[in-house]
This record gives sequence, C-alpha cells and structure tokens, in this order.
Amino acid sequence: MKHSLLLFLLIATSLLTGSALAQDPHDYLTERYDQLHYSEKQAYYRELAPMSVGAVYLPRPGEGEQELRWHFRTMKELGFTSTKQLFPPNGMTFEEAALIALEEGIFPWWYGEAGWAPITPEVLKAAELPANMSIKEAREHPKMKAYQTEVLRKRILQRQELVKATGQHEPDPIPHPNTGGVGHKLPDEIKPVFLDWVRKQYGSIDSLNYAYNMHHVLLAPGGRPFTSWADFNERWEQIPNKEYRHLRDIFRFKADMRLKWTQENKIDRHNAFDPVPPYRAGGEMGMFLPFSWRGVDMEGIAELMTPNGSFYPSIHLAWHFDEVQHEITRPVYMQAALTHDYFKGGWSATWESTGGPQQFSGGKGGNGFTVDEGIITQLMLTYLAAGYKGFGLWSWSMRTAGWEAGEYALLDRHNKVTEKAIRAGAIGKAAQNYRDEIWQGHKEPFVGVYTDWENEAYWAAMSIQGRDIFKQLPIDARTGVSRALINHNVPYEYVTPSDLRDGLAGRYRAIYLPFVIAIDPEIIGILTEYVENGGRVVIDMPSAWYDENGALLYSDKGTPFEKLFGVTINDYQYAGINMDYRLEGQPLQGFTLDMTPTSAEVVEHYHTGDPAITENKLGKGTAVILGFQASMDCFKPGQTAAEERLIRHTLADYQPFYRCEGAIVYRMASPEADHYFLLNDGEAKQVELAFDYKYRNATDAITGESLKLGAPIELERYSGRWLRFEK
Repeated sequence: MKHSLLLFLLIATSLLTGSALAQDPHDYLTERYDQLHYSEKQAYYRELAPMSVGAVYLPRPGEGEQELRWHFRTMKELGFTSTKQLFPPNGMTFEEAALIALEEGIFPWWYGEAGWAPITPEVLKAAELPANMSIKEAREHPKMKAYQTEVLRKRILQRQELVKATGQHEPDPIPHPNTGGVGHKLPDEIKPVFLDWVRKQYGSIDSLNYAYNMHHVLLAPGGRPFTSWADFNERWEQIPNKEYRHLRDIFRFKADMRLKWTQENKIDRHNAFDPVPPYRAGGEMGMFLPFSWRGVDMEGIAELMTPNGSFYPSIHLAWHFDEVQHEITRPVYMQAALTHDYFKGGWSATWESTGGPQQFSGGKGGNGFTVDEGIITQLMLTYLAAGYKGFGLWSWSMRTAGWEAGEYALLDRHNKVTEKAIRAGAIGKAAQNYRDEIWQGHKEPFVGVYTDWENEAYWAAMSIQGRDIFKQLPIDARTGVSRALINHNVPYEYVTPSDLRDGLAGRYRAIYLPFVIAIDPEIIGILTEYVENGGRVVIDMPSAWYDENGALLYSDKGTPFEKLFGVTINDYQYAGINMDYRLEGQPLQGFTLDMTPTSAEVVEHYHTGDPAITENKLGKGTAVILGFQASMDCFKPGQTAAEERLIRHTLADYQPFYRCEGAIVYRMASPEADHYFLLNDGEAKQVELAFDYKYRNATDAITGESLKLGAPIELERYSGRWLRFEK
C-alpha cells in the first residue's frame, strides 16, 4: 500500500511538471510499425539516414559546361545535394553532365548517398577506415566520400559503355499491358488473361458463384449460376453491372496487372542493370483520385518498394488538387501522409514536388498559384511532418519554350536565384543537419483514419450505372475527417486493412471509419478485439451496407456488427430532400441511419427523438455510430460546427498533448528531440504553443535561433516554422 501511494504521488507530480512519460503512457507500437515493410535495405537506409535535397536541372539553349558548373555550385552553396533529374545541355551527354555534377559535389541522381556502395566492414577497409567505424561517422569522413565518389563515377562510366554498346542509356521498357484504362471495360485482347486470373482467384466454380452472388435474385445471367469454368468463360460478360463483385474483380485485375508491370519494368530491369541503387515508384497520381476506378493500388506499389526502394507521389499544385478545389495547405499534408502511411516502416519521400508557381499548366488549366518562399516553406515542412525523408523539386531551372515554359522553377525567368530558392536550400540544410533525428522519428497518432482499396472499389462499382459521383465519395469523406483533425491539431495517421491484420490497431486511441460502404467481416472481428482491449471505433454513414462480396451486411441481433456497435440497422434514410433532419439545432444533409439500440447508449437524438449518435461499451473500450455523414459534412472549408462535433465524438475524453490556437501544428517524436512544424495559412501573427511534455530548450531548426520556452512564436504570413524541442 505504501509503495502504491508513492507511485501515485510520483505520477501526479510528473503530470504537474509536464513529464512526457507520465502524460503519454500509450504504446504506439513503433517496433511493430518499423517491421511492417522491413528489409535489409530498408533497415540500412534507416541507419544511413539519406536526406537527398534535389531539384531538376533543365538547360537553356546555349548553355554549356561553364553554365552547368555555375548551376551545380549554386545549388550546393544553397543547400541542395543532388539533381532530381539531370537533362544535359545540347551537345553534351547525360554521362558527361553527371561527371561534372560529381566534380562539383552534387549527386547526379535523386537518391544521393543511398546510391553509395553499402557501408560494410569490407567497404570501410577499402576506404582505409577502421572496420568498426559507425555508419554515421563513416558517411561524413572525407575518405569515405572520396571512395564513394569513385563508386558513382564508375556507375556513370558503366552507363557510357551501355550507350556505346546499345545506343541506349537503359534497356527498352516493357510496354504496359492494355487493360482498357480507367473504369470497368476490358479490351478483347486482355480478356483471356482476366479469365485465367479469375480462375486462380477462386479455384472452384462454386466459390466463384458464391462470391459473385449468383444465388441472389436477378443477378445470375439467364437466371442460373455457372455450371463450369467453360460455362463461365462463355457467359461471364452477361453478368449485369448491377452485380458488384465481378466489377470489383475487374478493378483488382487491372491493379494487379499494373503491379506486375511495375515489378518487371522497373524493379527487375533496374536490378539487372545495377542492383545497388534504390528504385522508386508511385509517381503521377493525385491522392484525391479514386484509385480502384483507375485500376491502381498505391499501397501495393509501396509494398513492391520494400526490398530496395522508395515510395513517392508527385505533388504539383496544378495537377493533383482538382478534387479539393485547389486548396493547398491542408490537402498537401493529406497527400503526403497517405503515401507515407501506405509504406509504414519504409522510405517514402517527395521525389517530384513543385518548385515554383504554376499559372497555365496542369490537368485542366485555369488555376493559378503563388509559390514564394513562404509557400515553399509550407510545402517542405509539411513533407517532413508527414514523414518524408528527402526532396525532389521540379524544377531548379525552367523550360524556355512551349509547354510549362516559365513555370515551376526555383530560379526566376532570367536564371537568377530567388528568395524561394534560398529558403528551399536552407530547409534542405536543416534536414541534412537533423537527418538522424528525422529518420529515427515517428508520428504518435491519436486517431487512425481507415482507408480501404476494397471499399473504394465497391463505391466505384456503384458509380457505373450513371452515378459518377459515387466513386469520389469515400475520398471526399476521408478528406473531411482529415480536415477536422488537422484543424484541431489532432495527430492522426491513415490505417489500412493490411495494417490492422498486421496487428497495428492498438497504435491508435481511436479508429475512424468514414463512408465504409463495404467492410469485410474479418475487419469487424479485428475492430471488436481492439475495442474490447480499450480502443474506440467511430463509424459514420453510409457505412456497413455490404460485405466483402457486395452482398448486404446483416446487422440483426447476434451478428458481429451488432456485437461491436450495440445496434441493429433497420434502414438507411436521407436528409434534406423530402424530409428535414436536425441535430443540435442544425439541419443535416445526406445519408442518415435508422437504427435500434440493443446494448448501445443513445448519446444524441435527432429533433424527432430518433437515435442519431450511439455509443456501445464493450470490454474496456467503446464503439460509436455517427448516424449521418459526419466526415462528408467536413469536406469543404469553414464547417466549424460539423468539425467540432466530429472531434468531440471521436476523441471523447482524450485531449492531444499539444495545443496551439491560430496555427496548424504537426509533431514528429524522436528519441533526442521532438520536432514541431507550425503552418500559418494567413497573415503574420504570434501564436502560443502549449504542451504536456517537458523540454530542455527550443531552437528554430532552420535559422538556429534559440527560443524561450513558453514565449509567443512569430509566424510570417502564409508560411511556417520548424522548431526543435530538445528532451
């Protein structure tokens, strides 16, 4: 009893003094997180901590060696370490330009030090360094740098030999299979491949008939299930598009064909030429597009990067933000975080980010952007906050004619260094300085935002019958809940079904499921165990409509859904068309739920008295139903009441351990220091950052300025600051 009282007093004292250990005892499962995409190379990168700061060099007519050397020297002086891509001046080969880059101290490839020969005892000996020298120490040693520069020089010469022998800089690419592009149509030439894929998926015709809902009314072609694989091959195209599982399979087949092409075209060809440097994939795909509809599995592409790669998206303001009405500050974090979170434990980065303003280019045009030193600061700090480890900016210099002429660049129209180029380089220097802490850092998310390719596939299948909007709805709902969390400075992370199957549910205090129209009963089981162990699940509407095959998900008493949420679903309704629904005095629009509580408590009622929000206590945790489209209500900016309602019912009694009015704040926790990234999406101001952690001191990571703990923090207009708080 005496020891218990002493422990209580110690904990209480720690709470009052702001001890991080006492205030946040939650286990974020970081070891399990780091193992999710483990490989020897990924572990090596974590120790090497590469932090390439690159930009694309585009030559102007008339530029030659002298100008090229000026560009490289200027890049290095500002803080850049590499070229993201290198287009040689006229009359010069890539290899000649790359050798000049090496001479000027610039890596000619995006991956920087990750392209070195791995620092092993053998390489240390070859570099005439002690065999037991740490990687961290060795990477900075002049002898190692000289040795590795020679490694890269030989790689360039190897490319020269390939060009001489074949006339090509690399082997011919493997053509992408013609799967019919976006949507559910398949060209005739690929249909036999699809049929073979289907047979491998299901094994028996009975399994296929069950998955394809052939025993349900009005779905089997001709009113009869398939009798054999020969019968299926003959009649499968007669399955109506009102049956969703076979449409899901077409989307899945297209995604699998793309994964196969990525493996063969990028990874296998890359390794055949030189297996040492990392490869990268991801590319020109905005995160606000419906992946399933487009036959793309970004999480699957990330998985392919595990052996020796880096996963990335392109982030261009004029290309990738149509679906969020070209809003930048918050959606950039959503885009970066989603790709990073698809590759938990692996190396993700922005290997193609905008470098300057865009006015006339982009997917549709007509949307101009300001990109000055403040916006560059926002972009680069957001990338670090999301978990990226490296930069590749398009571009250093600009195209000089035609398409994109005068756009995207860090330099101005006359090749003069700009304030945004100086700022980008300064952030790059800071990232280099704190590269180990960045690589050792982890998010500590309160909320896991559930995102599922399968769910999006069923929304896409539903969209085919002339209802195009459906395929976009789950993405917009994910955007809405993300916006609410960002605006309230609630740390969050995107979590996928594979993450849950790999045991990561306990990392989050709450898991939010937005617009999950189709959910696998296996996931319901995982979430039930998570709640029983103390977690909180929050689901909004319309969700839990279908199971993994696109058949109705039953929720009557005794079903897994009813056990988890403590309600039965009677029907789905809709607010704002022919009948009003109000909650807390505010009108609702869109999907609503008609439900009957069994074990759940009704937390909020509609103005009619019907249940609107329920909470079911199960074991040590709770499961919450928001019986309306809570996430979608937050999709557009300025929905303050809807955001506050979502946050209140998601967090319950939990409160984030840092607070700041007037700025967006992201935190990355490292063993030696915590890094805070403050974004100001408005005019210059002062803000106060309060937290329940105890720190030794604080500095501006970019300028080195010391800050007084607890003092107001100055933020420049439409920009941000990176602050390092030493533990």
